[in-house]
Amino acid sequence: MIRAPRLGRGRGRERGRGATTAGERSTFRAFGLRTRLLLAFLLVAAVSAGTTAALTYREARNAVLKTAQDTAVASFREQVQQTGFGLPVRETGGGLQEVLRDVARKGKPHPWVVFAEYGSVRASSGENRVSTVITPELRRAARANPHGAFERVVKDGVPYLTIAMPMVFKTGPDSVLPSGLVLYAVMRMTDEQVNVDALLMAARDGALPGLAVALIPGLIAARSVLRPVRELRQAARSMGSGKLDTRIPVRGSDELADLARTFNESAAQLEQSVRELREAEARARRFASDVSHELRTPLAGMLAVTEVLDEDADDLDTDTARAVRLVSAETGKLAVLVEDLMEISRFDARAAELNADEVDVAEAIRKTLDNRHWTDARLRTELPDGIRARLDPRRFDVVIANLVGNALRHGGAPVVIRLRTDTRAEGAPVLITEVMDTGPGIRPESLPHIFDRFYKADAARTRSAGSGLGLAITLENVKLHGGTIRAGNLPGGGAVFTVEIPLHAEGAGG
Repeated sequence: MIRAPRLGRGRGRERGRGATTAGERSTFRAFGLRTRLLLAFLLVAAVSAGTTAALTYREARNAVLKTAQDTAVASFREQVQQTGFGLPVRETGGGLQEVLRDVARKGKPHPWVVFAEYGSVRASSGENRVSTVITPELRRAARANPHGAFERVVKDGVPYLTIAMPMVFKTGPDSVLPSGLVLYAVMRMTDEQVNVDALLMAARDGALPGLAVALIPGLIAARSVLRPVRELRQAARSMGSGKLDTRIPVRGSDELADLARTFNESAAQLEQSVRELREAEARARRFASDVSHELRTPLAGMLAVTEVLDEDADDLDTDTARAVRLVSAETGKLAVLVEDLMEISRFDARAAELNADEVDVAEAIRKTLDNRHWTDARLRTELPDGIRARLDPRRFDVVIANLVGNALRHGGAPVVIRLRTDTRAEGAPVLITEVMDTGPGIRPESLPHIFDRFYKADAARTRSAGSGLGLAITLENVKLHGGTIRAGNLPGGGAVFTVEIPLHAEGAGG
């Protein structure tokens, strides 16, 4: 008669559970700071809730399974120890099967199916003598470990606990001898699996409402962060539109409050600087305007005197005549400069007005050339008739006169004046006037500054006949018409100035 030894520490392993696959990471595109803040807040809440739920589920699951497992192992050990077997075990006769059924009826916490293996002999308390749940690994563990082993497996979606206990001869206080008989207990763990599934659903159902609740403080936090940002954006936009007295209310003492204070300080400094610049600019404009007005009266008298002296210069001696002509020329230059200064000061003061009328553009250009006696072979014109546009005749006359005069003074003859119409990319018709010469052209380093006030491309011509304001006045007159002007060089040499003005007249052709 042999007894089962006390079951020592068994080797438990779970088998049959599929490997957990990693979920696909969903990508999203954040369109704003609010979305990113909410997603970050929800991510932290989800990680916290998920971690807590996972740890709780794992501990509760292990506790449920361990309780059932320990109960089954202890009960099976007790039943086997109280049961005796006679060796050798024979396959014939029903004695072994009855013993196994008696052991199975006393199974805890759920009914067992008990199997016995002895060499080639197989017996069980059920209908099948061989179990499909008992794995080769458990059989090897039972043969290698005299204290027995257990294992949790899943077969066709049903969880089982399998316990193996080899029957041994006790040969000494601490030594045993295997008998070759191994008993197996197979117990379904369906109830435990139901409890585990319930725990999983409880953990999931508890995490989802937690995320929904976490959305409320997320919205509150995002609003508290975004409100100063929105105020900063609105303030920056307001300052960009010219309202330099814009300020942001400062709330609290955190980093956003420091940002608001810094913005207010910067805005105050900018407002002060702009105010000083505007005052300085206004003083400069008033000074130029006042000086120009004050000079007009004495210059008018000086021009009258110099005209008389010019008429009598031939009757004077050579040196005196040369001096009189020099004074007359310089007085004329000064008069032109004063008139240009007065004109540019009106543009600066936004006092220049456009008195537009529908005109024949080709006829207006011919009139400009005739009034200045530019009708010789130095000029060539390509002025098709029938092009009409709404222009200020006086200001358009200044534009043509300045460009042609500049080409005659600094370019080379012949000077070509070309008139045409075209259509912009957006479909709006434009009037295009080009003034070209055959001189050396404009140096590349001078092109960006050609329309600057008092700029002269040739430093050697600092005392030329021009005031240095002609092209600047031309630019302002073109802008007043809503047009553009640009300067460039022709591929074969020479400068070209191109004026584009929106063509508003109906029935314009060209």
